[in-house]
Amino acid sequence: MMNTFQYDFSELGVDGERIGRLLGCGEGYQAADFSGLILELIGNIAPVCSAKAGYSIYPVEEWKNAAKSATIHGIDFNLRDVVFSQVRKAESLALFICTAGPEPEKLCKKAMEDGDPLASYIYDIIGSEIAELASRLVLKEVRKASEISGLRVTNRYSPGYCGWDVSEQHKLFELMPGNSCGVSLNASALMNPEKSVSGLIGIGAEVSFDAYPCNLCRRTDCLYRMTQERANTT
Repeated sequence: MMNTFQYDFSELGVDGERIGRLLGCGEGYQAADFSGLILELIGNIAPVCSAKAGYSIYPVEEWKNAAKSATIHGIDFNLRDVVFSQVRKAESLALFICTAGPEPEKLCKKAMEDGDPLASYIYDIIGSEIAELASRLVLKEVRKASEISGLRVTNRYSPGYCGWDVSEQHKLFELMPGNSCGVSLNASALMNPEKSVSGLIGIGAEVSFDAYPCNLCRRTDCLYRMTQERANTT
């Protein structure tokens, strides 16, 4: 069974200043120089945004320490070192998916067709941020449901980060209802709509939450790490 949610744009908490920091303005420019444009584009997305999320919980059938994998519903998830170390004490795993919907991509494409690459780029950043914020909200939903049973949760972990191979996304989608939240997966493990996030959250009495998972990862060339560090710089 999948628990699904649809979020009003106002629930997401999209922040224009953070979008400005993610924009990573070039030399001689400050995020404030684009604040008016950013707010205008956020205003264009707000009335058409269709952010959705959902999760399903599966008990862990077996942990394989040597392989750094977890078996749920007969499927082995090869989590690799970092993710495995963070969720290995979990009794169950919540598989989640969330999406900003197709609207940010449509606006991004139209802006490019209209000869406005800057607006297109900002729409792209806003779409990614909407998907990220939706994944934070689904984490809150999983935490709230788990606390009823006296259990705790880990942070979110997605294929493609912390060494977890992006191809494992196919396994996640195997355990989710068809076209979950309107998101499909192609042969290369890319999601459609593009501004979507999938992953897992550990649930159990002995797990712990790490608020800054980038600290656990050794990769320095990761785009997610770089954009997060940029966004968190004040």
